[in-house]
Amino acid sequence: MEKNAKIYVAGHRGLVGSAIIRRLQSEGYLNIVVRTHAELDLTNQQAVREFFEDEKPEYVFLAAAKVGGIMANNTHPADFLLQNLEIQNNVIHQSHVYGVKKLLFLGSSCIYPRLSPQPMKEEYLLTGPLEPTNEAYAIAKIAGIKMCQSYNRQYGTNFIAVMPTNLYGPNDNFDPEHSHLFAAFVRKFCEAKKNNETKVTIWGTGVARREFLHVDDMVDGCLFLMNNFNPTKEQNEKGEIFFNLGTGSDLTVKELVEHFKDVVDYHGEIEWDTSKPDGMPQKLQDMTRMHALGWRHSIELDEGIRMTCEWYVNSRK
Repeated sequence: MEKNAKIYVAGHRGLVGSAIIRRLQSEGYLNIVVRTHAELDLTNQQAVREFFEDEKPEYVFLAAAKVGGIMANNTHPADFLLQNLEIQNNVIHQSHVYGVKKLLFLGSSCIYPRLSPQPMKEEYLLTGPLEPTNEAYAIAKIAGIKMCQSYNRQYGTNFIAVMPTNLYGPNDNFDPEHSHLFAAFVRKFCEAKKNNETKVTIWGTGVARREFLHVDDMVDGCLFLMNNFNPTKEQNEKGEIFFNLGTGSDLTVKELVEHFKDVVDYHGEIEWDTSKPDGMPQKLQDMTRMHALGWRHSIELDEGIRMTCEWYVNSRK
């Protein structure tokens, strides 16, 4: 991407979008276009068309989405399916109509089958049933991948996608009702430490395995792909326009708890609420494709926990 190119970051206030903005600015990309939800409702087809007609961005990072944890996904599946489809359809289509040079679509590792072989390779997409608790969100993200592939095949666009593993970092959603696991742990353990609480309650049994990637590493991978990967005709035909983004290693939720206890220096009791779901048994991504291109993550788990907990504590002063 040229340093003076006009770059539109959709969803710039969220965990991913804000990290993309920080990185672009630090790298000298200064012609960045953003809109708040109040300024531009991405589910509104007419509004999105008018935005692209007025701004004509050259590059697009599609990080806007309706997101949430197990409870939110399981309680409001229609909202997650409809709103994410509307956002994707509008932004991807108008990117084609107004000649965007390149678009990067942010997906999720939940696109893979619930009982997918581990580690999950990109070619395992659509080979089995999805995890029921986030099926609606996963279907929307799968549709986004297929839209990018289809527009490339039919119109010769340069649309690519990434499937990040579980992300964490600054500006995450730490809401008790809607946060993902890692953000929930940050809030729970930081608050327990601050308030000298004797017990922390964790959902599930702790046996599920999860992989975590710091959002700054994810953005590094995104910029790497924007600058180094353009799918060939053969790759478009095969659907090889998306990449896993992760660390290639995972741990159990119980092990993650121990990491948090050590980093935060918390010595209280852990209570497991086994009435709550574990979600998918394991979600470990195969990183062969990205490693073959020359990209690897750099922020290890304990350092990432420390950085995120410090940010969380400072943000609430």
